[in-house]
Formats: sequence, C-alpha cells, structure tokens
Amino acid sequence: MCGIVGVLGHHEAAPILVEALKRLEYRGYDSAGIATVNDGALGRRRAVGKLVNLSDLLVHDPLPGKSGIGHTRWATHGVPSVTNAHPHRAGPVAVVHNGIVENYRDLRAELAEHGIGFETETDTETVALMAEHLMRGGLSPVEAANKTIDRLQGAFALAFLFDGQDDLIVAARKGSPLAIGHGDGEMFVGSDAIALAPLTNRITYLEEGDRAVLTRTSLEIRNEKGELANREMRKIKLDHARADKGGHKHFMAKEIAEQPVVVAEAIRSYLPTGGDKVVLPGADLDFTKLDRLTMVACGTAFYACLTAKYWFEKLAQMPVEVDIASEFRYREPPITDRTLALFVSQSGETADTLAALRYCEGKADKIVSVVNVPESSIARESDIALPIHAGVEIGVASTKAFTCQLSVLLMLALKAAADRGTLSDEALADHAAALRGLPSVLNAALDQNRAIRKSAQRLSEARDVLFLGRGLMYPLAMEGALKLKEISYIHAEGYASGELKHGPIALIDKHMPVVVMAPRDAVFDKTVSNMQEVMARKGKVILVSDDDGIAEAEDGVWSTIRMPHIHPDLTPILYSVPAQLLAYHTAVAKGTDVDQPRNLAKSVTVE
Repeated sequence: MCGIVGVLGHHEAAPILVEALKRLEYRGYDSAGIATVNDGALGRRRAVGKLVNLSDLLVHDPLPGKSGIGHTRWATHGVPSVTNAHPHRAGPVAVVHNGIVENYRDLRAELAEHGIGFETETDTETVALMAEHLMRGGLSPVEAANKTIDRLQGAFALAFLFDGQDDLIVAARKGSPLAIGHGDGEMFVGSDAIALAPLTNRITYLEEGDRAVLTRTSLEIRNEKGELANREMRKIKLDHARADKGGHKHFMAKEIAEQPVVVAEAIRSYLPTGGDKVVLPGADLDFTKLDRLTMVACGTAFYACLTAKYWFEKLAQMPVEVDIASEFRYREPPITDRTLALFVSQSGETADTLAALRYCEGKADKIVSVVNVPESSIARESDIALPIHAGVEIGVASTKAFTCQLSVLLMLALKAAADRGTLSDEALADHAAALRGLPSVLNAALDQNRAIRKSAQRLSEARDVLFLGRGLMYPLAMEGALKLKEISYIHAEGYASGELKHGPIALIDKHMPVVVMAPRDAVFDKTVSNMQEVMARKGKVILVSDDDGIAEAEDGVWSTIRMPHIHPDLTPILYSVPAQLLAYHTAVAKGTDVDQPRNLAKSVTVE
C-alpha cells in the first residue's frame, strides 16, 4: 500500500517529490523519505510518521538535486522507523518499493554467503543490496536492476536511482500499479496518475511484468519476456483540487457533504433524462444470457456487494454469490460460462480483488468492474468498467465512494430486471423517479448533522458498540460498525437483528450502545422486537428511522436520528449518511485522526 514517485526534471526535485507524496499519503503514512542525485552524488532523507515530519527535516537539512525518488510507507516488513524507511540504499543504489518480496529470505541467505550484511528488517533492502552486488560484479546500473528484478518473487512496483546517474531511473511493475508521466524534457514515475497531476496529464501505464528505463528525453519499456513494448500514452483528466478541504475540518467531512452532488452525477450517467431504463454507456451487457452473478470485493466495497445481492435477487430474480476477494482467490470456486463476474473497488488497484478478477478470466461470460478510477488496473482488465463518478476520495474511511457504488449497483440491478422482464414498466418508472429524487433526500439527511453529533458525543464514551439491521439494513449495519472501528478505534460489530438472540445478546448490559438501523419497512416490526430485547436488558438504543418509525418505537430509546422517507429499495444509500456521520463525530469527539487512522491505508495493493 506504499506510494512511490520518481522525477527526472529541470527543477529541484525535493519539493516536487514531497508534493507528489502528499497526493499519495493515502497509501500509507508510517514513514516517508526521498533520495536525489546532485552533481553525481546520491543522497537521501527519511523521517518516521507523517509526511510533515519529512518536510520539516528538509527545511533544516535540504537535499539538492534535480533527479530523485520518493516513498511514503505503510509498514509490512519491519516496524516504522528511520532505519526501515525508504528509500533503501546500498552503496550506489537507492530503491523505493511498493509490495512484498516473497523470497527475500532466500535472497538474504544468498547475499550473506558473499559476506553482505543487513541493516533493516525490510524485504526491500534485499533489492538494493542485490543490485549493488551485481554492479560490483561489473554490470551496468540498468543491467543490475533488470537482473535483480529477475530474481524477485511476489508483488512489487520499484524505482531505482543510481549514484553518478542524474538522468536515469529504472522502474518495474509486477502486481502493483505504476504510471509513467511525460513532461517537456522531463519524466516522472508514480504509483498512480493522481500523484503526477500537477506535473503532467500525459500518462503511460506499465502493464504486468513491464520494466522501464527513463531518461529526461526517452522511455524504453520492455515486457516480461524482455521484448520492446509499445504502451499507449494517454491524456487523462486529473483532479488538481485534491488537497482542498473546501472549508471543512477534515476530508472525510467534505466527502460526506459531497454525496448529493456525486450521487447525482452517477445517476445522470446511467439514467438518461426522460427515460426510465438504465443505459450502460458504451457497454454491451445482456442479462438474459446469464444464469448467475458472482460479486467480489474487499472492505466497504464488500458490504456494497452484500447490499446489491438483495437488489439483484429481489428485482431481477438472479442468483447471486458474494465473496471476499482474499478468500475467493484461494477457494478456487467453479465459474460457469453463463456467470457474470462483478468486481467492486474504489481504487481499482486492490491486490486481492485484481487477483480474483484474473482467476475469472476465461471462465466467466463477462468480467465487469465498478470502480472510481477508470484508468486503474481492474478497470483496464475488465470487459466492461462502470465508473462510479465519486471523484477523488482522500479520507481513508470510504464515504462518497460507497454511496456511489451502491447507486451504480442498484442501477445495474434495474438493468438486469429490465432485461429479464422481472419488473413491470411501472415499477421501473417508480425506481427511476426515486433515484432522480435521491440527491435531494441525501441533502435532507445531511441536515440532521447536529442531532447526529449529539448522539455521537454519547457514543464516544463507549468501549463496544453493536449495530443491528434487517434485510437491506443488515449489510449497512456491518458497514456502520466498520466505519466506527476504522476512525474512532471503538470496537463495533454489525449483526442481522434476528441473530441477536443467537449469541450477541449476551453482550448487552447498561454500558452497551446499540445502533438500530430501522426504516419503517416490511421488516420494521421484527426489528423493533429485537430492539425491545436490547432495552429489556438495559442496552442503550440509538434508533435511526423515519418519522413513522420513530413515532411508533421511540419510547425508551437512548436517542433518535430522524431520516426522511424514501423508496424502500433506496434506504441503504440514504442510511449510509447517518452511519458515516456517527463515526465521524465520534472520532472527532475522541480526538483521533479522522482522515488517516492508524494502521490503515486507502489503497490496499498488497495481500
């Protein structure tokens, strides 16, 4: 999940590298560092913690040079420390790395036989030491880098910088994304195009197994067979407003507030004005040719898939299997040629999801992805990529991407229902009208921010919290619990309301808050019965419901959060807002780092 950058430029590299790393800090913030070549001499600076610590260091101990590489770390091998921070250096070689070198122990043992010792606990140091060893044996920098890469097993994106070489970077990609940026007499490397946004909009994506040799005026790419590869250079749209919180205290608050706008954009993209049927622009997808749907994702995207399972099975009468990517890829499930394989990922680079996608290649009828980054690896390797139009999301805890994922998945379920003839024209029109009205209803939910903050103040004193929901609210209960865990560090679990009496009720006492997600729907009465079981045991209930639900069931609850009425099938999208705001305000009350919670990273590019 680390972020890497490289610059061969006309200006001092250090500030450019630091600025690019700011745009990659969502990938990890355990430590950061840069290395540059100045007058032929390789130098580096590293600092533990967030990028601001490296910035402070560079003020007091500048690092000149117009060529450089940089890294922001999410620790895998070795604790966060200056010693373990990247770039790693061995003599004339500096290396930055995203991924895991699985055979590093074997390589270490081999190097040890040559009397080469180690200073760090990391797998990446082995890469630098191997390249140095090969250069001392007479190989050129490019030859040493390539021969080192040949020896590596695992997943990696790498960039090498060399002493005495101020116009050379060697880069490689296997399993982890890497983009090359083209400037005017300058070249750049980044873990994703966002890192390069202020520098260029001309991007070449390395493909699996590619290696690249960069100078300021040239780019040579070879594929995994060593053959010259002609990779397309694309002009892409990049968001330059990434670091602007828009007057909000945190990016997460900004992104929660943006949901009416981005959800409206997602709906407009798939539901043409004046029409009642969903259209997938530029995509040929006929659900009458399919028997079943397999959905795969991780984290919050997995809960979006669990929600969509209800929609596809209810609206389109289509059997659905949902799996966590890290389990799916090793379970080796049977995939028939009449199966649609659907993958959901905010970044489009999630390592386990990408591996699961590749497992389905050649087996499923079609591979479809729902992604926020149209140029991502998952999007490029799919038969059909459906963008969610959420825009750049910086907060590690996903908010607007989740509601946009839900919106696109619901519209895809409606497309399946229309194709298969399982919904009447009138029902399709009702859903279309409800979707078009969704942004204004989300605005109304956001108006409850003050009331939600009051509930969160009380919630912040808890050590454990349960979330309950039935039907479409069950996956949302799990998502609400995940959000609270991620940013407030309060232990929370989401359960199907009916499962309460099968074990979790043993946890209920006067100290246990229970958040009940309960719109006044077909299963409301049963959810309220479960809620009464909680209150009978002195549990503290926060009831999230609409006017009718609160009027019927508010007696004895700890607090209420009032949501507007909405079409029953759209409740998970609407009720995401109070779940997010509860987590946000609880974290603020506890004083935790909302946007960059401990131990987490935004894009999970390692297993």
